[in-house]
Amino acid sequence: MHKRDYYDVLGVRRGASDKEIKQAYRRLARKHHPDVNPNNKAAEAKFKEITEAHEVLSDPAKRRQYDQFGHQPFGVGHEADQRPGAGPGGFDFSRFDIGGPGGIEDLFSDLLGRRGQEAQAGPSKGEDLHYAVDLEFEDAVRGLSTEISLQRRAPCPSCLGTGAGTGGQLRACSACGGSGRVRGKLGLFGGHQACPRCKGTGKLPSSLCNSCHGEGAVVKTERIAVKIPPGVENGSNVRVHGKGHMGQMGGPSGDLYIVTRVRPHPFFERKGDNIYCEVPITVTEAALGAKIEVPTVDGKASMRIPTETSSGQVFRLRNMGVPHLKGPGRGDQFVTIKIVLPRNLDTRSQELFRELGRLHPEDPRRVLWK
Repeated sequence: MHKRDYYDVLGVRRGASDKEIKQAYRRLARKHHPDVNPNNKAAEAKFKEITEAHEVLSDPAKRRQYDQFGHQPFGVGHEADQRPGAGPGGFDFSRFDIGGPGGIEDLFSDLLGRRGQEAQAGPSKGEDLHYAVDLEFEDAVRGLSTEISLQRRAPCPSCLGTGAGTGGQLRACSACGGSGRVRGKLGLFGGHQACPRCKGTGKLPSSLCNSCHGEGAVVKTERIAVKIPPGVENGSNVRVHGKGHMGQMGGPSGDLYIVTRVRPHPFFERKGDNIYCEVPITVTEAALGAKIEVPTVDGKASMRIPTETSSGQVFRLRNMGVPHLKGPGRGDQFVTIKIVLPRNLDTRSQELFRELGRLHPEDPRRVLWK
């Protein structure tokens, strides 16, 4: 069977340094490792090929032989393919150095890291909970204290979380021998994980609690006081420490995250920590100026309209916006002016407008033709 050139297999040039060969191998091994590609025969074959190439090119003596004679010294019947433990096709997985620094275990620590965590038979934090709360616009700006009702896993009050019945005792788990760990199925390289029977505790009750049936936990409905800080917006997460599900083996409870959903306001619009609104004024107020009252989230605020104000002009009310969620201060409120014309003009009113037009014969559209 024709074999590919080992340098081509690793994608390096013939004069590549040991460091370049090692880096190329690690990159390809991570990509084609069987644990990353379960039940993928093509990936397994590729992994064998790059491992074979690396074993030859990473050994100075073997590399010199390969550079001089090619595949001939390393064909079928070579001692490396006849060791005890050789797998199908002569591929010997036992030749990997699993223990030392830089060995295969170190190489795939990033791949197996998540599973490796399961082998830690010790206290672990409980799962977090998420709860959505609908808020009015003003409550999101000002903040709110309220109560919510939710269900969460908590220690069983009958057995205090042990899972043992009355008079029952905790004994060593027969499945793991009391260690809390069993060998897992991590593909080619083995490994350990938390015992599924005792959940990593290493112990099982001799009799089960009637309330929780040995689980050590019950689902309880609880009312929890929640304080929504000023300045939250749609999709904010407010953390309530320790109000998630109970932890394992005495570990701390998870946290509760309140997800805020803010209803839109008919008058105000929020952009960041600023608030925007549109306020109508009369022709007289726009022409002569006036002092008007403007709605804000804190109530009414006075604002002065200067003379000769145009429709669409924007004014700012400083520090009348949304409080900053992180840090002191707050945003501003921006007011857009909209001039509203009088309706149902009588004869006298129409004549006054005509007179105004004769006194100020301006054409605001003349700038369009320049």
